[in-house]
Amino acid sequence: MTRKKDPPISRQNRREARAAWVMLTPWLLGFIGITAIPMIASLVISFTDYPLVAAPTWVGLENYRELFQDPKFFTSVGVTVRYVFISVPLQLAFALGLALVLNRGLSGMGLYRSAFYLPSLLGSSVAIAILWRQVFGADGIFNDLVGLFGVPQISWIGNPEWALSTLIVLNVWTFGSPMVIFLAGLRQIPREYYEAAAVDGAGRIRQFFRITLPLLTPVVFFNVVLQFIHAFQAFTPSYIVSGGTGGPVDSTLFYTLYLYQRGFVQFEMGYASAMAWVLLLGIGIFTAANFIGSRYWVFYGDEK
Repeated sequence: MTRKKDPPISRQNRREARAAWVMLTPWLLGFIGITAIPMIASLVISFTDYPLVAAPTWVGLENYRELFQDPKFFTSVGVTVRYVFISVPLQLAFALGLALVLNRGLSGMGLYRSAFYLPSLLGSSVAIAILWRQVFGADGIFNDLVGLFGVPQISWIGNPEWALSTLIVLNVWTFGSPMVIFLAGLRQIPREYYEAAAVDGAGRIRQFFRITLPLLTPVVFFNVVLQFIHAFQAFTPSYIVSGGTGGPVDSTLFYTLYLYQRGFVQFEMGYASAMAWVLLLGIGIFTAANFIGSRYWVFYGDEK
C-alpha cells in the first residue's frame, strides 16, 4: 500500500513558522547562553581542579570521591534536609489554612491577598534577612516579647539549638505564594458539592476531608513540588543571618552556602561544581519520586 504524500506547506504556513521562530529567538538565545552553556561548562569543571586563578587541571572523579568523604558536606546535607522537611510542610499548612479563611468571602479580598503575598516577594531578600537577624538577636524584639512570659533572653540566632528554627520561621512566613495558589484552587471547587454534603448532614471538618482536600490535591501537589525545590536552593537567609559562616557550630550551614564557601571563598570551583551537580541530581530524584507517588494520592476531577 503506497503512503500518501504529505500536502505541500503553503506560503502562509511558512510565513507563520518563520514568525514563530523570530519570536522564539530571544528565548532560545537566553536559554543557550545563560543556561545550557554554563551548565555544560560546570559539568566539565566538576571533573577538574580549578582554583579560578589558574588553568583547570583534569582530575576525573576525584571531586566526587572527596565529596563523599567530607564530614562538612554531610553536615550541610543534614541541615538542609531538616530545614526543608520541617519548614515546607509548616508553610503549606499555614498557607492552606489562611486560604480557607479568605475563601469564605471576606470584604476587601484584594487588600488581604496583596498584604499576605508581600512576604513571598521580600522573604528571600537581603533586607528581610538583615531584619530577621535583628529581630532574633540578643536585643531583638522577639526577646522583648518572650520576656513578658519570663523566658530568658538569649541570642536566638547565636544559639546552635535555635538558630535553624529562626530560618524555618522565616520560610514559613513567606506563605503568600502558595496561599494565592491554594485560594485559586479553592475557587474552582463547585459550591454544589458543599450544598449536597450539608443536606446529608456533613459538617465543615468532614466536608474538608471528603470534598475540599481530595479536589485540591492537584494544587497541593503543585505547591509541594515548587516549594520543596525552592527550599532546597535556599541561600540568602543562611548567608546573611550567619554572616556567611553557617554558624553557630554549622547549625545554619545550608548546602548552597557550603557550595559558595568552597567555590568563592576557598576557590575550589571544581569541588563546588561537583556539589552543584549532586544537588541537581538530588532535586531531580526527589521531584521524580513525587511525580511517581502522586498517582496514589492526587485526584483529578475527570478521572473515572
